[in-house]
Amino acid sequence: MIQRVEGEKVIGLKQTIKHIKNGRGQCLYIAKDADGKLIDPVIELAKEKSLQVIYVETMKELGILCGIDVGAAVALILR
Repeated sequence: MIQRVEGEKVIGLKQTIKHIKNGRGQCLYIAKDADGKLIDPVIELAKEKSLQVIYVETMKELGILCGIDVGAAVALILR
């Protein structure tokens, strides 16, 4: 299991999409229980940019891995 998401990162859909489009993404974390309608465009964008995608079981778990007290649908490690 992943212990902690390390490095400079952004959390949340809007910031993640913005940074992927700007070519700043390195690795994308996605919560499996996040709403597919929201995260499907992010997954497609990540595939276009050839980013590594790592799936985490729940939004709550991803939030904890990112060091925040709320759930997170997506997180992006920056270059």
